[in-house]
Amino acid sequence: MRKLRLYKYSIIFKVLFWLALLGSYVAAVLPQDLAPQIGSLGDKAHHVLAFIVLALLLRLGYKIHYWYAFLLLVGYGTFIEFSQLYAINRCGDFKDVLADTVGVFIGLKLYKYLQKVF
Repeated sequence: MRKLRLYKYSIIFKVLFWLALLGSYVAAVLPQDLAPQIGSLGDKAHHVLAFIVLALLLRLGYKIHYWYAFLLLVGYGTFIEFSQLYAINRCGDFKDVLADTVGVFIGLKLYKYLQKVF
């Protein structure tokens, strides 16, 4: 199997991953009226898109096994929902964890596709 040439940019992907992780957490625990509104997409679509990006950046930045990345990001999504139980004007939702899981799955599959293309 060919080595993904994008690994030469791994430091950039690592920085982008941590910025995205921090940004997603801050946006998730901000009070609802202060949280950023991104387009007209629904809440679940935001979750899916955020976790697609996180999964891609995690695998591009770090040489991490598929299932380890999957468990880390689903655990992070669950952590966010538990954090929202203690945030002002927020509430945790199991459906958000499901949307996060779908996003992680899609992001990791996109990474596998990128491996074949590049």
